[in-house]
Amino acid sequence: MHVARCATNLLEGFMEALAELAKLAEERIDHRFKGLPPDAAGLTAGELAAERRSLFTGGFSTPVLALSAPALAHNLDALARFTAAHGLAFAPHGKTTMAPQLFARQLDRGAWGITVAVPHQARVARAFGVRRIFLANELVDAAALRWLAAELAADPDFRLVCYVDSVRGVELMDAALRTAGATRPVEVTVELGGGPDARTGARTDAECRAVADAAARARTLRLVGVAGYEAEAPGADPAVVRGWMRRLLALAAEFDAAGLFADADEIVVSAGGSAWFDAVADGFAASPELSRPVLRLLRSGAYVSHDDGHYSRVTPFNRVPGEGSLTPAFRLWTQVVSRPEPGQAFLNAGKRDAAYDLDLPVPVAVRGNGGAGPERAATGITVRKLSDQHAWLDVAENAEGGGPEVGDWVALALSHPCTIFDKWQLIPLVEEDGTVTEYVRTFF
Repeated sequence: MHVARCATNLLEGFMEALAELAKLAEERIDHRFKGLPPDAAGLTAGELAAERRSLFTGGFSTPVLALSAPALAHNLDALARFTAAHGLAFAPHGKTTMAPQLFARQLDRGAWGITVAVPHQARVARAFGVRRIFLANELVDAAALRWLAAELAADPDFRLVCYVDSVRGVELMDAALRTAGATRPVEVTVELGGGPDARTGARTDAECRAVADAAARARTLRLVGVAGYEAEAPGADPAVVRGWMRRLLALAAEFDAAGLFADADEIVVSAGGSAWFDAVADGFAASPELSRPVLRLLRSGAYVSHDDGHYSRVTPFNRVPGEGSLTPAFRLWTQVVSRPEPGQAFLNAGKRDAAYDLDLPVPVAVRGNGGAGPERAATGITVRKLSDQHAWLDVAENAEGGGPEVGDWVALALSHPCTIFDKWQLIPLVEEDGTVTEYVRTFF
């Protein structure tokens, strides 16, 4: 009976998730969504996708962000193969995209669940049927814990695991959950920090032990493992990350030997952003035998769209090319609106549209005739800086044809996916020939 009930619940959850995803195609196109064709106002996203308009001749206005369908599929497949090859479970970090359509693609490729960073993101994932969530942060907000207690009570198949890194945090969680009348314990992992001056996480092994003891005593919590984020370790490199992984695994073994995971069905050990997942996989390969099955959970997220800057330089596939590859999937198409001086041009996109916290955008292509002309390389032009709504271009004397003209479209390659998705609510998914086949909705 229990198996049949679980199967029924899973089927119902799956159907509810499909229904919520289908609703995204019913959303009306209007002034909220920048870059989309003005003459598409009133159509649903699904109706506009069915028209299969060209990004370049279909009435789109600039600036418009385009997500490459082939590059997206390539990247999703690359990490699915990597995690399978290394025997890892995968909970990609959803805060990069906050796009349920992309969550669904990741889950379809075998992801264990979705990682989030804050309660709002967990609520979005739940609204679209995600049954397993890793909240890679401390959760001490009483209102969010009330919501979580209610979600856990309403759905016996829902699972959320989060960090704890202080005894005070454990006390706050326990008090809030008791007040909320929680009927199921919240699963927690002790977060090991990257070291002095790193981000969150207990700094020393002794502090980790104190937090683990406190969590194991709290009846509203269930200690299930250890976790952290290796990229915040000072001076992070492969050797530093592997050393941090040895500490993480040693803590798991110590807590297991002390009986602190007595209430856990499996022991969760989780790490792995987008910069060092090769070293994390190496560390997991040396996992000790524990008293319970171990869920070795990788959480990379920026791989979905990859980029042309920061992550292109640090991707583990650069270090181990035989493991796979990633392809930049974003192009921000802008338009030259001014050439006020020789050697200078201005685009109609700036900080409101492009990521700029790690690297400035890089011009990579030009299309004349208002975007309808043939594509050529953007030689001799660079972005000097960004204003709120303008990119400042330097145009070299040897730029082809003297540089782009007013009205030309210029494609910008972007860095840091985590600050690209959050600037766009509805993103065209574009085939190699420019045909738009879907619109990806984000929830930031």
